[in-house]
Amino acid sequence: MGEPILIVDDNPANLKLAKVLLVSEGYEVQTAADAEIAMQVLVSYKPRVILMDIQLPGMDGLELTRILKAAPDTKNIVIIALTAYAMKGDEERAKAAGCDGYITKPIDTQTLPGVIAGYLKK
Repeated sequence: MGEPILIVDDNPANLKLAKVLLVSEGYEVQTAADAEIAMQVLVSYKPRVILMDIQLPGMDGLELTRILKAAPDTKNIVIIALTAYAMKGDEERAKAAGCDGYITKPIDTQTLPGVIAGYLKK
C-alpha cells in the first residue's frame, strides 16, 4: 500500500477527483468533508500528507491546520492548502497558519501526483 493521504474538502466532485487521481498513483487515500470529520479520521488514520481545502463549512481549513500543527501527534504531517480563492495574500495566510504548501483549484490532474510526490520526498 502506498503513502497515506487525507483529503479534506466539502466539494464532493473535488474529493472524488483527487481521490481517484491519487489512488491510481498507488496512494492510500481517506477523505473528509469538513474539519470535524477530519479530526475523527485522524484519531485512527495517520496520513503523511493532508490536502486541506481552505473554505470549509464550520471550522475553516486554516484553523484546522493551526490546531494540527500545534498538536504533538499531528504536527509533522505535511499539510497542503487547496483553494479556489487564489487571491493576493492567500498563499501567505496559508503558510502563516502552518501549511507546508499551496495548490490552487481547479485541481491540475497532470501535476498533482508529482506535487504530492515532491512533498513526500522532503
